Amino acid sequence: MDDQNKNLLLATVLSFLVILGWFLLFPPEEQAVAPSNPPVVTSEAPKAGADTAPPPPAVAADGETVAATPPEGEAPTSIDATAARIRIDTPRLSGSIALTGGRIDDLFLRDYRVSLDKGAENIRLLSPVGGPNAYYALYGWAPGGDLGFEDVPGANTPWTVESGDVLSPDQPVTLVWENGKGQTFRRLVQIDDDYLFTVTQTVENNAEQPVRMAPYGLVARHGEPDVAGFFILHEGVVRLTDGELQEIDYGDMPEMDYQDREAARADVTEAGQSGWIGFTDKYWMTTLIPTPGQPFKSVAKYVDNADIYQTETRLPTVTVAAGESATSQTMLFAGAKEWETIRDYEKSRGIANFIDSIDWGWFFFLTKPIFAVLHWLNSIIGNMGWSIIALTLLIKAVLFPLAYKSYVSMAKMKELQPEMEKLKEKAGDDRQKLQQGMMELYKKNKVNPASGCLPILLQIPIFFSLYKVIFVTIELYHAPWLGWIQDLSAPDPSSILNLFGLLPYAPPDPGSLFAIASLGILPILLGISMWLQQKLNPAPTDATQAMIFAWMPWVFMFMLGQFASGLVLYWIANNTITFTQQYLIMRSQGYKPDLLGNIRNGFGRRKKAEAEAAANTSKAPKGK
Repeated sequence: MDDQNKNLLLATVLSFLVILGWFLLFPPEEQAVAPSNPPVVTSEAPKAGADTAPPPPAVAADGETVAATPPEGEAPTSIDATAARIRIDTPRLSGSIALTGGRIDDLFLRDYRVSLDKGAENIRLLSPVGGPNAYYALYGWAPGGDLGFEDVPGANTPWTVESGDVLSPDQPVTLVWENGKGQTFRRLVQIDDDYLFTVTQTVENNAEQPVRMAPYGLVARHGEPDVAGFFILHEGVVRLTDGELQEIDYGDMPEMDYQDREAARADVTEAGQSGWIGFTDKYWMTTLIPTPGQPFKSVAKYVDNADIYQTETRLPTVTVAAGESATSQTMLFAGAKEWETIRDYEKSRGIANFIDSIDWGWFFFLTKPIFAVLHWLNSIIGNMGWSIIALTLLIKAVLFPLAYKSYVSMAKMKELQPEMEKLKEKAGDDRQKLQQGMMELYKKNKVNPASGCLPILLQIPIFFSLYKVIFVTIELYHAPWLGWIQDLSAPDPSSILNLFGLLPYAPPDPGSLFAIASLGILPILLGISMWLQQKLNPAPTDATQAMIFAWMPWVFMFMLGQFASGLVLYWIANNTITFTQQYLIMRSQGYKPDLLGNIRNGFGRRKKAEAEAAANTSKAPKGK
């Protein structure tokens, strides 16, 4: 076997192993089972110290009750479905705020639906306690000094509306509550046109003595949420503290250490200048963001006996003198992880490194620029499918100098084929003499036999990066291309088993064992494109190699059949451009690939290779 075929075989085997490993590591998604409702928990939290914010009370649920560590003897307040609420109505969000506790706990995303089916519901992001998968944001003050939990607002506080009946971008809402001991608490809630809430908490001290307390905000999830469960994707806590990004998976939170002052498992980090913390899902996120420049404690917490996952921002304790007031302002992002929206918040609101809340992965130095270019192309073209094809053209243009050298080298090696055959005849069985002669031949004609592998090796991290981009970015969620491809983040929905919709049978369910045989149009085109690219060169003379090469495109076709349509589309475009480049460059070097001849010979060689392989097997000595 000559070096050219060795290199081609090596590159193909490497690519095959990479895709096989990827397929095994990241199988198709499975639906997680919804967790059951957790039991009640109450925990006594210490009062505020002199310099730092205390831990806010743990929030718990039991059916239709919620408690925020009430004082001993006080029963948790029931949640009534008909209780007073303030409606949220923005161009992109709908829902409501519960006056009990002032919780932001009912939120839908107007622009996103659970499926492409007609009449499908909008994505629900936040849910109130008492229903499945409770998920909400809560603000309050932790008591210090002589104040008790009943003297500060918490999860059961009966707020009243002071101004505003609907929360909208042009109409904020103000809530008010008096504790009966001379302190009046107000909460101003504002929202913009996208996904950012601004919550301003104010306390007026009309008593004769100063009071001490500390503002906090928290986001709580009851029970572990449904997750995609892919190693490639982080779901759980994501936070930034003074430029350092940290991710904590849901599965790791129950393993966190107990903290003395927490009465729960917790990971507490001090943020001196900037930061944020929240929960991130595949496409959605709920994040607490203190005012930039404001020091705070960033807390990831897990309450064992209630199965509650919680993130918190705790601001320093304040002392409010008699007749004075204190104010604290924080932001809450609750919505879709849209690249442009998050980037704009980073720039306009000064939220440090907020774009890193999107999971760019280990290859962030590739995924970030790749998506930025893809987003720019889509802003011009207006279609993500065509933008992926345009991105492929740009990537191939960047790699063209390497590809040119590779294909020129391949063409020269074809020209050297007769001389290589003569060397083989002269060397006979002397492998060392043959290798020395071939190296001298390569050096004399300035041919690098290894150059053919380099473009393929460079494609591997680019392929991984594009896979990551297509998998994690919401811009491809339910994004159509043309015809039957209406969601580039999902596999091709067509199936050869029902003749692509011509027969009145539904294709197998994606979780079925038969799904791997349910090839769509795009995977089939992928297999054909790989097969045609392979036919630019004659098949290896070795029968076993010829058989491996013959089956390789079709193995890849089945393996990639359940990958996202956007990724398969990229690979088809890449193969098509590579085929065209290789054909034209090799012809420009005086070598004309015999495509049709290689195809005809391929069918004949395949039968011959199978026959020889079968004969060799039958001749092999059998063990005792």
